[in-house]
This record gives sequence, C-alpha cells and structure tokens, in this order.
Amino acid sequence: MTVAALADPAAALAQVLQDCAGAPPVECWRRLAQAAGSQAPLSAWPQPGGGATLARWRALVAVARHDLSLAKLVEGHTDALAILRELGCADVAEEGTLWSTWAAESPGSRVLAEPVEGSGGRAVRLSGTKAWCSGAEAASHALLTAWLPDGTGPQLVAVALAQPGVGISTQAWRAVGMADSASADVRFDAVPATPIGAPGEYLARPGFWQGGAGIAACWLGGAQALGHSLHEALAQMPAAGRTPFRLAALGRVDVALSGTAALLREAAQWIDAHPLEDASLVALRVRQSAESTARRVLDDVGRALGATPFCRDARFARTAADLPVFIRQSHAERDDAAMGERLLAGPPRAWGL
Repeated sequence: MTVAALADPAAALAQVLQDCAGAPPVECWRRLAQAAGSQAPLSAWPQPGGGATLARWRALVAVARHDLSLAKLVEGHTDALAILRELGCADVAEEGTLWSTWAAESPGSRVLAEPVEGSGGRAVRLSGTKAWCSGAEAASHALLTAWLPDGTGPQLVAVALAQPGVGISTQAWRAVGMADSASADVRFDAVPATPIGAPGEYLARPGFWQGGAGIAACWLGGAQALGHSLHEALAQMPAAGRTPFRLAALGRVDVALSGTAALLREAAQWIDAHPLEDASLVALRVRQSAESTARRVLDDVGRALGATPFCRDARFARTAADLPVFIRQSHAERDDAAMGERLLAGPPRAWGL
C-alpha cells in the first residue's frame, strides 16, 4: 500500500483497536504495523506537512485515547517512517517491520558511529549505550542518533536489532506510568548500521518540529480519555450527585480540551501551508498547551471523581498513571523560554482573531 492510499487513518483505526482490546500494547502495535486492506497500516499514514497533517494527528489522538503506551510505540514507528521518507531513504523500511525512533541523549553517554573503511560513508559500526529506547524488546529496527569520532553529529542511523552485538536491558526501567512502553537501555558493540542523511540533518530538516508537534496530539488523546471518563460518570450519576463543584470541573475540562484541539487544528493548517518553514514556535506552542491541558484535566477529573476510578477502573487508573510520565517528554519551563526567545526574534505578534 502506498503512503497516499490511506488519507484518513483515524477512520480505519477503530476496528483494529477494538480487536486489540485487552491485548498488550506491543501486540497491538504489531497488528497495526501488519494491517492490510482497508484497515490502518502504519506505513500508509500521511506525511507531516504533506497536506493531511491533521488526519495524521487525529490518528495519534485515537491511538492515545485507547492506550498511551501504545501511542508511544506507534508514534515512534510512524515518526521513523516519516523521517526515512523525508530524507529519501524510504526503501530502508520493509513492509511489516517494527520501527522505533530513539533520539534522546543521556548525559555523559553517546553512541559512537565509526565509519566502515571503504564504504564511502555508506556504512558505520555502532558502539555505546542508548538510553530511553521505547519498545526495544519488540522492535525489529530503529532510527537513532549517534556521533562520529570527531564529535560531529548527531548522525541519524538505521539499525537492525536482531544481530550480534546488540544487547537490550530493561533492568533500570522501574516505571509505573508508561510501564508498557518498556523503555530499555540498548548496548551496541561494533554493530553494523546505515547512516541516514548527513550529520546534523536530522535536526535541521523541516520535519523535526513537525513531528515534535505531533507529540501534543498524543498528550491530548490521553487527556481526552480522562475527560470522557468524567463526562460519562456525571451522565450516569443521579442528579443529586451532579454538584456545582463537579459540573464546574467538567466545564473547565471542556475549555482546556477544546482550546488545545483548536491550537492543533491551527498548527496542522499552518504546517501544511508552510511545509518547508521552521515550525519550532508552532510546535512548542501546541506542546505547551497540551501539557497544560493534561495537567488541568488530571487535576480536575481526580478532584471531581475522587479515588474510586483510580482504584476500581483499570483503564482510567492506567491512563492517569501514564499521562504524567508521557508529558514529561516536555522540557517544561525550558520550552516556555524557548518560545519566548523565538517570539522576540520575530515581529511582534498581534494575538488577534
């Protein structure tokens, strides 16, 4: 199936996600990657900036509403495929393979990419340990950032994981929230890999921030799941239980969710209209809005419903544990400061309608 064959992946996701009910996120990820026909193959999602960015984000929202650990795995997979296409290396990914994207840089630890002599720069060998590798135990391939011996980088590389020299350890993973994303430490010992793009191109390409904005869709999906739980609980509650306090919480949740959704729609439209421009400010804005919304919803829903759903509703409890961990992929005040810096570097914003 070609990339353009599935213009609205969210519409095709419902049946696959329903069939996955109760399955571990890794198994659902595998089913989504291997889906065919009119279902939702992950290889057929629209490319960011290609005119259907909103459809791509709606699919991420749908997956995140279902399960945030699954959303983490799916987002990394679809991001890898989008990066490979953007950098002209789409043929590296075979249909049905499971991809992860590992770009986090742990302090004091880098993966070294040693060029293979005689390869003309088309092959490297990886050495070192990469931390925060979501889905490592299930993925067949990964895109990861590495560094050349002279310190140049980051150099994006593609690597097959089922080969000698790859060691995967989850011993340091003690998470309760996002536990099923199974972020591992992956050790490489002279492992063959393929450079993707030039050094630094991973960060310089337009799709870097376009993909970064998509994370906000995952956070929104998790917050929506909790908001729906509040709405459903109040709708089923006797009238006497619908106190002004609880109704006010639902009102605040609606404002927060609606505001972030509107920003994501606006951001998708801007990215599709300016696919080659720097989307960093747009991405930071929607990410900060989604993080704020997630915290607002977590607080309001918990205060309105009390301990019951945390203790007796497994899906609610899992989402409430997962969401605070997932949104810590934000850099908090550092991202606020990065926004302020970009705003000052440009013309004054009118903030009008």
